[in-house]
Amino acid sequence: RNGMMGNIYSMGLALQALETSSEFYAPRKWDRAQAFRVVCNHNYTLPMAMAQVLPALVGKSYLDAGHLPCCASPGSSGSPQPCRSWCTTRPLITVQFSITNTLKSYFHYSTSVRVPDDSTLLQVMEVARKEKPDIFCFETVPKDWGPYVTSIHGLAGSKTERTYWQFFSCWSPLQEGVGTYKPKNWEHIQAIFSTY
Repeated sequence: RNGMMGNIYSMGLALQALETSSEFYAPRKWDRAQAFRVVCNHNYTLPMAMAQVLPALVGKSYLDAGHLPCCASPGSSGSPQPCRSWCTTRPLITVQFSITNTLKSYFHYSTSVRVPDDSTLLQVMEVARKEKPDIFCFETVPKDWGPYVTSIHGLAGSKTERTYWQFFSCWSPLQEGVGTYKPKNWEHIQAIFSTY
């Protein structure tokens, strides 16, 4: 749909698969340029996502990795450079944040928090927790794709009950995780306890 295959984080692998298997798909052509436009217009910040997108951008796939020469460039430390965007003063924005559970022991809480523009959803949640720790407490675990929210307001998702916290903006599911999604001014973010 409009060049998107799955979500923004599945695009890298999808592009690799389509590029390497082009001789096997049906006569219907896919719009390679449109798909690459989607990828190039997204600001990837997670290393795992970048690692999947970069091979496709240079016309390669993971299958080519064993056939490429591997050499380090002289003088490169390999260390990431500090992000400069936090070093400058940014205007504050207001984000509305709600948590809702309708599956068991119903609760619904909302708050508005002020955060610097370009803050991630995780930073919004941290401010909400700092302002109202009894209501907006949460826990995360580190994953390859960034922090994963396991629990909000003491209610944890469960594999056996097939429950988890799903995040929405204007009733549309977010296509990014809490560590990378950057809410806009006056955006309403909802965390809803859901089943899968």
